[in-house]
Amino acid sequence: MVLKEKKIKAVIPVAGVGTKLRPHTFTQPKPLIPVAGKPIISHIIDQFLQVGIKDFVIIIGYLGDKIRQYVTETYPELNVEFVYQAERLGLGHAIWSASDAIAQADEIVIALGDTILELDFSSFLDVKGSCVGVSVVKNPSDFGIVEVGHDGYLTKAVEKPSVPTSNLAIVGIYKLDHIPKLLSALEEIVGEETIKNEEVQLTDALMRMIKEGEQISIFHVNKWFDCGRRDVLLETNATLLNLMDSQGVDLDSYEQTIIIHPVAIGKNCTINNSIIGPHVTIGSNSVIVSSIVDNSIIGSFAELREIVLRKSIVGNDASVKGHHVSLNIGENTEIEFGK
Repeated sequence: MVLKEKKIKAVIPVAGVGTKLRPHTFTQPKPLIPVAGKPIISHIIDQFLQVGIKDFVIIIGYLGDKIRQYVTETYPELNVEFVYQAERLGLGHAIWSASDAIAQADEIVIALGDTILELDFSSFLDVKGSCVGVSVVKNPSDFGIVEVGHDGYLTKAVEKPSVPTSNLAIVGIYKLDHIPKLLSALEEIVGEETIKNEEVQLTDALMRMIKEGEQISIFHVNKWFDCGRRDVLLETNATLLNLMDSQGVDLDSYEQTIIIHPVAIGKNCTINNSIIGPHVTIGSNSVIVSSIVDNSIIGSFAELREIVLRKSIVGNDASVKGHHVSLNIGENTEIEFGK
């Protein structure tokens, strides 16, 4: 007997506006912001590709055409369907918007488009039945949280509770089978919440499935990075660069420039008379002259001249110029430049 191969689809919701990363997200969707040498969404897609998943559903909204263009040009081999979420009414609504695209799947894996995960993807996929990725957090009221019974299955899932009864947070990845049951639960909730004009939460759908007998287990995630805030974005960039063997990367030669690894520098960059690193990501076609840059993310086609940047994010096509001074200072002299 020939066993039918399970049809698994990766679902990546990326319709959000990214208000916490403004002004960068006024013109660029958050999933395309570079981290450790490539956009956030590439880190997510690449993890799926490494475990053999090539069927994708990407739920777009704000600046969605840019995401569509990037994915189709960068990953021409993918079997990808783009679904437009007309209204940003929560994660549950996003998945419901993709009902037609996922209805025939045997299993879906949902990975949030602004979260980079450090986990064993193969082991996660090998878990029998539905499961969610979780991690212990200090501020559970900021997340969807779960409670787990003695048998290891979820007994409760709730979104951002005001009085948390658990510190186990869902960290942006879900593996769900029984797709008809999921879509039925979402259909009911969408009808109810639309009347109340409230967001549709995926955790509410999970609870309805649990009450109908669905068994959902948990999978502990080693590390996870919610890249929706500036400080976390820079921390993620540094952490991922540390994991890369950038010392062995064959970088271009830059005139009178010191590179302090780890760094990731895009193609066709012009850099001279500068110190770059550590923990710096620079997009392609950027120009950096007479500058010091560390712990920063610099977009593509950016220009930096005579500037010192630390813990900074500079967007695509941006230009930052400082001032150049020549000093001849004698003994016992103190000079303080304006901050």
